[in-house]
Amino acid sequence: MKKLLLITLSFLCSNLFYAQYSSIVHNSETRQYIYYEPENLQENAPLVFVMHGYSGDASEIKNYSNMNSVADENGFAVCYPRGTQDNYGNRFWNVGYDFHPNETVDDVDFLVYLADYLQQTHSLSSENIFATGMSNGGEMCYMLACEASGTFKAVASVAGMMLQDIMDSCNSEILIPIFEIHGTSDYVNIYNGDPNSSGGWGAYPSIPETIEYWSNLNNCLSFTTENLPNLNSNDGSYVVKERHYDSDNGNEIWLYKVVGGGHDWPGAFGNMDINSSLEAWLFFELSMNNSLSSTNIELPNQIRLFPNPTTSEVTLNSDKQYDIEVYDILGNKLMELTGNTIDISHLSSATYIVKAFDKIEQKQLSYKVIKK
Repeated sequence: MKKLLLITLSFLCSNLFYAQYSSIVHNSETRQYIYYEPENLQENAPLVFVMHGYSGDASEIKNYSNMNSVADENGFAVCYPRGTQDNYGNRFWNVGYDFHPNETVDDVDFLVYLADYLQQTHSLSSENIFATGMSNGGEMCYMLACEASGTFKAVASVAGMMLQDIMDSCNSEILIPIFEIHGTSDYVNIYNGDPNSSGGWGAYPSIPETIEYWSNLNNCLSFTTENLPNLNSNDGSYVVKERHYDSDNGNEIWLYKVVGGGHDWPGAFGNMDINSSLEAWLFFELSMNNSLSSTNIELPNQIRLFPNPTTSEVTLNSDKQYDIEVYDILGNKLMELTGNTIDISHLSSATYIVKAFDKIEQKQLSYKVIKK
């Protein structure tokens, strides 16, 4: 009797598990997704896609991201699309991994098709559609930024990377805001990159280089760093926020560098100082309200570094003397001096970070300098 009851409960649970998926036909293939919207959702509400990682599933990221709760509190719909299965039986998003040379599924077109379908079916906003994802799902976000920026207004990758092939072929119709959350001790998608594809995924640049790529595309001239509150001293990590802004189009590029963090979705596992789902939504909300612009946000440093770009020297437009440090984008210190003029003529053509400490006001100013 107990065995029969267990079998019955297992069958019911299995049916409930699969019942949460909806189906849609795209390019003659049946695809699945989970859709959620809060009660009494207003018409023209935003839509957020949340994509699972390689070998993961939509139901898993729905559970650990807890994005539904964020949606309840902020009034948006959520879609958890389901990747197809590769020859190894793992669900994935087709971003062009080295071990997927024969995969032809067009996930960019599928996600655009699904976004349009959900927008029309549920009377959602056609202007405010966003995407976030874990690992492979985060990598899919970069593909959407390159190939579907006419549909997706901003993306937030968590523990993802941008394959070099995607970067080399990227042709964004419209430049959009980009947000990355990434652990410096990520053992899957290595923070410092894998230019030789030793991990087997394919060659990819470091996370700072990826952020710099998008920052340069958007012509972000200013840069700030901020240590976020270390709310949980037991998780072995803390978060540094990098903000690239002051662009012509108002876009901003953000990086949450989780120092000591692994291949995690912070807030669910790993770092517990931030809630990745909430942080992604807050970033989307800023872009939705056109608040990701230096004209709408009070700038923390009105003191400018000029000329920028430069071929030789840059100068702070202040008579003060600063303790100045110059770093490459990987965080290696290259120079140290006191004053307000920096000669970088001997450095290679690249992007550098300048940190100037104001000893009088006890504050640090941060800048991005492009050396031609």
